[in-house]
Amino acid sequence: MTAPAGTPPLAAIRRSSEDVAGRKNLQLLIQLRWIAMGGQLATILLVHFGFGITLPLGQMLVVLFGLLLLNAVSLLRLKLPKSIGNTELFLSLLIDVATLTILLYLSGGATNPFVFLYLLQVILGAVLLKVWSTWVILITTTLCFAWLAWSGKPLPLPLDHSKGLFSLYIEGMIICFVLNGVLLVIFINRITRNRRQRDEHLAELRQRAAEEEHIVRMGLLASGAAHELGTPLATLSVILGDWRHMEPFKSDPDMAQEIGEMQTQVLRCKSIVSGILLSAGEARGESSEETTAREFLDDLVSEWRETRPVKDFIYRNDFGQDLSIVSDSALKQSIHNVLDNALEASPQWLRLDVHRDDDNLLISVTDRGPGFPSAMLESLGRPYQSSKGRPGSGLGLFLVMNVLRTLGGNLRARNLVQGGAVVMLSLPLSAVTLEEE
Repeated sequence: MTAPAGTPPLAAIRRSSEDVAGRKNLQLLIQLRWIAMGGQLATILLVHFGFGITLPLGQMLVVLFGLLLLNAVSLLRLKLPKSIGNTELFLSLLIDVATLTILLYLSGGATNPFVFLYLLQVILGAVLLKVWSTWVILITTTLCFAWLAWSGKPLPLPLDHSKGLFSLYIEGMIICFVLNGVLLVIFINRITRNRRQRDEHLAELRQRAAEEEHIVRMGLLASGAAHELGTPLATLSVILGDWRHMEPFKSDPDMAQEIGEMQTQVLRCKSIVSGILLSAGEARGESSEETTAREFLDDLVSEWRETRPVKDFIYRNDFGQDLSIVSDSALKQSIHNVLDNALEASPQWLRLDVHRDDDNLLISVTDRGPGFPSAMLESLGRPYQSSKGRPGSGLGLFLVMNVLRTLGGNLRARNLVQGGAVVMLSLPLSAVTLEEE
């Protein structure tokens, strides 16, 4: 089995994941800019009207209006489908540095205690940007700091450093420190969470790619084995047919019955081989047949019961209004695999329930076996995760999981309080619904 047509390659999905992280980071910068504008406006008004220190209000409000326009443009940019990369984040931070420099120049230059907000820009650059971009941000802020010290005009603040906490300059530095700290804690945590989610998503995609590669190898092996088994099975069928007409076997009822049973098992083996070869090709190809949901499920259950030694089997089909679908051999084999696993765990009793939930097909298989180990439930669907303790076991649910995932469905399992376990298969009906011409 291979991934369905149209499945994007891992590299494309990686780029998509990075674009999602870039958009989230740009959203954080927009939020930070809103907070900065509000804080800067409040500080400017407090200093100008509260402390009686004259500031060029008109020019500073124009700069804040420019930040407002930048945020509006950034919000519009988020709606565009084009990916957001390092360059856009880098330019956005450079604009923030430029506007901060202008505001500081208009309000005391390097003597303004809020000059240490440059550190916030540098730290954000170190977290969000590539290495070269971070160094450019650091060099730029350093040059801006030096320029402010060279050409900035100090505010007419009293030299009252000796007053400690009652000094205006010390109070401004404390406010700047707290503001830097709070913003860094909030936004660095958010940025780190974004990166962690992206890394987890990429790890899941790598695991899925490895599993699909594993499935391809097993599919090739199964297909090759099926081709190789075709000839000996045909030979056995011919020999058994000849034996059945030979006098020594024909006159012995017990021997004739055993030969008939052998022929039945050979036919079953040939049917299994044909199913493997069919599944190795297109599951919805020319060999597929039109059927209905009820007929498909009833037939696969009937076929499974005829060839398995189940003693007490309960089958309940509450699908509701019937629906025309395409008989999918891969799905059929998947349900058989789940039933086989349940039968091995609970040979005395087994139950299969079918329901329809809006546009989804729900199938649950319940047994009275020992249940799943907790470690297996946590890694359900991973290859070679099995409670049977045999080499090579644990592929059944792995293959079922990947078949369902290919069709857009999923598989879940849980242990029952009274003992036993239930495995639940969910599949969108659109994946098997017959397309009308």
